[in-house]
Amino acid sequence: MKIYIIAGEPSGDLHGGNLITALKKYTPTPDIRGWGGNEMERAGAHIVKHYNTLAFMGFMEVFKNLIPIFKNFQFARKDITKFNPDILILIDYPGFNLKMAKWAFKKNIPVTYYILPQIWAWHESRIKYLEKYTQIRLAILPFEKSYFLSKHLHVHYVGHPLVQHIQNFKNASAPLQGKVQSTDKSSIVVALLPGSRKQEISKHIPLLLPLVLNNPAFHFEMAQAPGLSDELFHTLINPQPTNLSFGKNTYQILSRAQYAIVCSGTATLETALFNVPQIVFYRTNFLNYLLAKCLVKVRFISLVNLILQKPLVQEIVNPIHQGKALAKSFENLIKMENKFKLMEGYEELRLKLGEIDTPLECSKIIFNI
Repeated sequence: MKIYIIAGEPSGDLHGGNLITALKKYTPTPDIRGWGGNEMERAGAHIVKHYNTLAFMGFMEVFKNLIPIFKNFQFARKDITKFNPDILILIDYPGFNLKMAKWAFKKNIPVTYYILPQIWAWHESRIKYLEKYTQIRLAILPFEKSYFLSKHLHVHYVGHPLVQHIQNFKNASAPLQGKVQSTDKSSIVVALLPGSRKQEISKHIPLLLPLVLNNPAFHFEMAQAPGLSDELFHTLINPQPTNLSFGKNTYQILSRAQYAIVCSGTATLETALFNVPQIVFYRTNFLNYLLAKCLVKVRFISLVNLILQKPLVQEIVNPIHQGKALAKSFENLIKMENKFKLMEGYEELRLKLGEIDTPLECSKIIFNI
């Protein structure tokens, strides 16, 4: 069987890699080609376009990069036509993948969409693309099945892939000694998760660096997402504060962290599944912020709050005085007067997500088993 997969982001690459491993249980020698990164490549896919060259965040950034985006569409169409797959699997990355679904439909290529566009947040008109151009739709958030059902669109709820993935990491890791519980600030680890794209890193490090410099008694560990060079971080942080270190394994950092400052995205859910108290932030320019305020229909930006439908973790998004707001929130986070309530919320989150082997469930649905 020939399978083409398009994942345009690190999280999509991670989930794509796990999906490929599961697919092989039902199709022992598939020919898999696509867009992604190291995780999909390790699982056995031939990667023709790395996600590092694809990600453009924000309304203005997309507008400024219309030419390379158009060239990517051209490349994808030519490459898929030449490969002639039996199935096209699209993972998240909706701005690009929904257009590819429309094209593939016209070419009579069956389309499976895994990790559905967040049309419940904005751009609800995209639902017509899912309805008309995709055959199998795999939802990973608990509330999505009822939402899409209310729109008369059938989807399969397959659980969130991070639950099983993080549990596998914990099972495979050497027994942890436990996080240090001490009033000595020098023994307290604060995880900094600034994002997975170069564009995000460039915006977020100037926001996070004053926090590190103004709290010399704490030890901060900054996660470097796969595919991002050391040079990028060294250029943005020079000289490097003595209380700041870097790590390329986010899960190892979260395993020993007592607190975390987390860029909005998949990392907020990962942090919660490691039981780490967190602050969620995202920095954008004021125009993007105003546009998002007008267009986005949900109250929250973090997956934790979205799934729970309540403000469990604090979110800092407004670009005005964002640095001061982050500093104040960090002070409150360290006090952790509501830690018991936060841990209860994390447990509620796990119960809502369930314990489904997501890649295996996806494979069964794709192969109609």
